[in-house]
Amino acid sequence: MKNVGWASLLAASGVMIAGCHGGESAATPGTVQTMQARVVESQEQQAPVSLRATGTVHARETAMVSAQVMGRIQQVMVREGDSVRAGQTLVVLDDAALRSQVELAQAGVKAAQNAQAAAQTNAALAASTLGRYKQLESEKSVSPQEMDEVSRRAEGAAASLEAMRAQTEAARAQENGARTMMSYTRLVSPFAGVVTARLADPGTMAAPGVPLLQVDQARALQLDATVDESAIGAIRKGMKLAVEVNGAAATGSVAEIVPAADPSSHSFLVKIDLPSSSRTRAGMYGTAEFTNGTRQAILIPRSAVVARGSLNCVYVLDGQGIAQLRSITLGGEQGSLVEVLSGISPGEKLVDVPSDRDLAGKRIESSDGARP
Repeated sequence: MKNVGWASLLAASGVMIAGCHGGESAATPGTVQTMQARVVESQEQQAPVSLRATGTVHARETAMVSAQVMGRIQQVMVREGDSVRAGQTLVVLDDAALRSQVELAQAGVKAAQNAQAAAQTNAALAASTLGRYKQLESEKSVSPQEMDEVSRRAEGAAASLEAMRAQTEAARAQENGARTMMSYTRLVSPFAGVVTARLADPGTMAAPGVPLLQVDQARALQLDATVDESAIGAIRKGMKLAVEVNGAAATGSVAEIVPAADPSSHSFLVKIDLPSSSRTRAGMYGTAEFTNGTRQAILIPRSAVVARGSLNCVYVLDGQGIAQLRSITLGGEQGSLVEVLSGISPGEKLVDVPSDRDLAGKRIESSDGARP
C-alpha cells in the first residue's frame, strides 16, 4: 500500500512539472520587443577620389644674406627669431681698407677738378686771343701764319679742356665705385621678415657668397608638397584645396607646379600658398588633399554609426525589421555623411541615432510611421 501511494504521488508531481515547462516553451518564441526609431537607408553615390600629399612649410621668399666683399665681421646685430624690417642693418664688416680707397678716390677727384679748372682758364684765354687776332686779320694787321698759330692754340686748349672734363668724370666714377664697395660692408635685410638662421659670429672672416644669415619673409608661407606623377595631371595652378598644418585645417591655393619631376622618387613639387596664421611656422609638417576624379561609394549618415569598443558598428534591419548589430569599416566624411568601405551593401535599412540603446534582436518600427 505504501509503495502504491508513493508511486501515485510521484506521477502526479511529474505531470504538474511537465505542464509548467510546456507552457513556458510555447510562450517564448512569440516574445519580441518592438521599439520606435528613425530608419535610414544606405545609398550608393558618386564620391570624389581624394589624394593626400605631404610636405613642409617654407617661407614664400627666403634670402641667404652673404657678403659681397672680403672682410672681418665686426658686428652681427640680430639673432634667430628676431623680426627685421626691409633695409635694416644686420651685419657690419671692417671697412678700414675700403675707406682708404674712398679717400684716395676723393683725392683723385679733387686733382682732376683742379686740372680741369686750369684747362678751362687756358681754353678761355686761347679763345679770347683768337677773337682779337680775327679782328686784326680783318684789318690786315697779322700774317696768315700768325693767324694759323693762334687758331691751333685755341683748338688745342679746347681739346685739353674736354680731356680734363673726361678725367674728372672718371675720377668721380672711381670714387662712386669705392663708396659702393664700402657700402657692402653693411649687410641689410632685403625685406621685412624673421631671422631663421645665424651662421657667423663677430671675428669671422666673411667671404663673397658665403651665407651669414637666413631671413624668411614675414607672414607669407607656402606648403611644399610632393605629388606622385600619376596624380599631377589633376592639379592646376590657382586651384583651391584643403590643407592641414599643426592640426589646423585651412584652404590653400596652388601657387606653382615645378615642371620637372624628381628622377629618384618620380614625384613633382607643388607649392601651395597658405593663409596667414599665428600658429603656422616655417619647418612644420603639413598635408594637402585634392580630388582626382570620382568613384562609386556607399554613404550613410554619420549619426547612424555607434562605437562598440574599438569597432564602428551600425544596426541593420532584416526583412522582418529585426535589428542586428554589424561592424563596418569607415572611410572619409562628406558633410553629414560618411563612406562605408565594407560591412554593408547599398539599399540596406539602418537605425539612425541609436544612442546607447541595445537594439540587437528587437523589432524596429520607424518613428515617422512608415514600416521599415
